[in-house]
Amino acid sequence: MIYMDHAATTPMSEAALRVYCDVSTRFYGNSSSLHDVGSDAQFLLEECRNQLANYFNGSPEGIYFTSGGSESNHLAIVSMARANATKGNHLITTETEHASVANTFALLENEGFRITKIPVDPTGLVDVAEIREALTENTILASIGHANSEIGTIQPLKEIGQLLKSNGVLFHSDCVQTFGKVPFDIKTIGLDSLSVSSHKVYGPKGVGACYIAPGVLWRPSIPGSTHEKGFRAGTVNVPGNAAFVAALEEIISEMSGYEGHYRMLREKFVDFAKSDDRITIEGHPNTHLPSIIGFRIKGIEGQYLMLELNRKGFAVSTGSACSVGKQSPSKTMLAIGRNPDEARELVRVSFGKETTEQDVEALVAALEGIVTSMKTV
Repeated sequence: MIYMDHAATTPMSEAALRVYCDVSTRFYGNSSSLHDVGSDAQFLLEECRNQLANYFNGSPEGIYFTSGGSESNHLAIVSMARANATKGNHLITTETEHASVANTFALLENEGFRITKIPVDPTGLVDVAEIREALTENTILASIGHANSEIGTIQPLKEIGQLLKSNGVLFHSDCVQTFGKVPFDIKTIGLDSLSVSSHKVYGPKGVGACYIAPGVLWRPSIPGSTHEKGFRAGTVNVPGNAAFVAALEEIISEMSGYEGHYRMLREKFVDFAKSDDRITIEGHPNTHLPSIIGFRIKGIEGQYLMLELNRKGFAVSTGSACSVGKQSPSKTMLAIGRNPDEARELVRVSFGKETTEQDVEALVAALEGIVTSMKTV
């Protein structure tokens, strides 16, 4: 099986596996325990916190370890929105956010918050002018994802951050897809909060982190929680977090090389797409993650195409893994102006560091065969 679904999850790297096993054996204590075994685990956890914060120029005090990107998104948004509700009740997001963000905003709307969803253009890009027009004196928080997980479009976070900062609005971003793939500095961008996930960067599943800048007011979502300074309940996964940081260290050190590799693979696929006018590659042509390609073939439902590719030995997807299994069309595709039938045609290919040029050539050959067979039906 040729695996091309890295936007859904990645295999653990050998470095991450080694660290996970070593820490599980040597630092097995509960990091909240007061004895020496617990203190050793806590010391290692703080080292992980320091290293993680360093990767995006944050403060270690603002790192809160979680079970992954979805929990991080939820906890960050609800904890900041509820804590700052005395200043206003207006929140801003977009039409193309990950399900964990969209569902959290729906929850807050039921609690009485007023939500504005900013539309995107046909490439999935947000117009900063529309955010400016949506701001009111009651706006307290905006959450706009760094890159879309289905079509790869990257949002202009720096420009958005400058706008929100000048208006005193807190800025959160789901950076799960970009962390480890795109270098960024939260202080330059102007982010107050972000979410990241381990299993997108060759670390273990069930591990992630939320960052909230020190000084930003937040309220525990579960009163009485004691772990992670009250940010969440549950024993902290020390081996998982250590493996997460180990995986990050490895991938970030080779980030520029991987980016060039992904661009080369993407160009090969794009050349194939240009050869058939039935094939459309979605997303922004320039401002995108090169490792994610969302495409559709006119008249072929994405789920059928995905299953045919699976039969031929390729693992791809029909969009975000958190939405797969639902028969409704992709919300991202609908948001960029596609009709329901076109939205159901979406297929996502996402490269990883082990994806080769020969893998893409084989995928192209398989797609050509499927398209040809469909033409003769």
